[in-house]
Amino acid sequence: MKLDHTKIKTLGELKAAGYQSKSIKDELRTNLLGKIARGEETFQGVWGYENSVIPELERAILSRHNINLLGLRGQAKTRLARLMVQLLDEWMPVVAGSEVHDDPLQPISRYATELIKEKGDKTPVEWIHRDERFYEKLATPDVTVADLIGDVDPIKAANLKLSYADDRVIHFGMIPRANRCIFVINELPDLQARIQVALFNILQEGDIQIRGFKLRLPLDLQFVFTANPEDYTNRGSIVTPLKDRIGSQILTHYPETIEIAKKITQQEARLDQRQSEGIHVPDIAMEVLEQISFEARNSEYVDAKSGVSARMSITAFENLLSTAERRAIKSGNDRTTVRLSDFMGVIPSITGKIELVYEGEQEGAGFVAETLVEEAIKSIFPHYFPKIDKLQRKDAETEYDELIHWFFEGEGFDLLDEDTDDEYRSKLDSIAPLKTLLRQYQPDISKEDSYFIKELLLWGLVAHKKLSKHRFVQGYQFKDLYGSYIRGL
Repeated sequence: MKLDHTKIKTLGELKAAGYQSKSIKDELRTNLLGKIARGEETFQGVWGYENSVIPELERAILSRHNINLLGLRGQAKTRLARLMVQLLDEWMPVVAGSEVHDDPLQPISRYATELIKEKGDKTPVEWIHRDERFYEKLATPDVTVADLIGDVDPIKAANLKLSYADDRVIHFGMIPRANRCIFVINELPDLQARIQVALFNILQEGDIQIRGFKLRLPLDLQFVFTANPEDYTNRGSIVTPLKDRIGSQILTHYPETIEIAKKITQQEARLDQRQSEGIHVPDIAMEVLEQISFEARNSEYVDAKSGVSARMSITAFENLLSTAERRAIKSGNDRTTVRLSDFMGVIPSITGKIELVYEGEQEGAGFVAETLVEEAIKSIFPHYFPKIDKLQRKDAETEYDELIHWFFEGEGFDLLDEDTDDEYRSKLDSIAPLKTLLRQYQPDISKEDSYFIKELLLWGLVAHKKLSKHRFVQGYQFKDLYGSYIRGL
């Protein structure tokens, strides 16, 4: 039954409208069943979890469970928790002035029960929108029981001239104030064990204990916890009795395909309108960008237990467009296309997002980041051009002989960071074998994307040790591997 929150202002009007109390878990369950029956998307904007995490989350909600989302960083754990708000009723009635969102028909606080006893059906009612029914706390070592549950407030006792034996001197913490709401504790293992113990009663019996007061508040909450796997979170762990009281533990994961990863990045990246409209991003450039994260998660230099957040691809994408935008502005162009050489602008986005093992620390974060870019190009390359085998006969002919010979005969080829679009295209067009390879293996590529894929060919041959690439102050120089040495003899 939908109630008009703009007209119902008292307890009597609420009763007359036929309002019935409902726990938050039943509320979530009822609205979720309705969405499933209507074929609506339950967790909109979360990609890659359609057949794994979301069905498990729906089953946990239907089972009225408190939930622990367990996974590495950047796996949308907090986003899933926030989206649960959309499964709540749009408006919720509370006793006006209540600190703990008292249900007008089932009040739990002393304030609400005394107010209803005094005013009866004329008790004022307020309405809370579902967006205000989400509470979140990051677990840090300095969090106290008083922060979460409450404590005696000496100032309140003095102002109201009350004895410390009077329960009205209690100052409620975050959890009682989140009554009838979704309460999220992020990074649960970081919460000290003695603080986790304080949650036992709330999760199992739904009541709280403050400073020895015989106080029973049957709180109505939907708890959602997030945590990294315990083998990674060395700072602490979830105590076993608390685990036992959490109904469902759901494992999250990273995107399993580049297509899903691209959707997430494009959805989450914060772009300026000029970047969106003035910079063309070839689809293959997005593939290379996302492949960097896939390479990082499998790299021998990167700590796998720490994970590689989806935020790395998002910030790398933002940096990539900013690199292209800066270049275009300096050369006086209104529009430009992302180049493969622009990918050096994403290095700062990578170095701050990966945790290195000892070998990686020895090599340095910058070297590891550049290696990941090179490995990504190496992995994407065979999707567009014939694979280059690691071992080949010395006299074996390959599709790339003409291109390699072009570099053998020449003095090298320079691509400058500040080249205008016309200069960039003219330089790539001057390499005739590139055009031949594109016509043979990528005949349907658009002209706008063709220059990126030409550059990919050069970087791919470098990654497979068929050409050499040298970075200098203003750009890159591509040369053959041995010709310059032979000519120098």
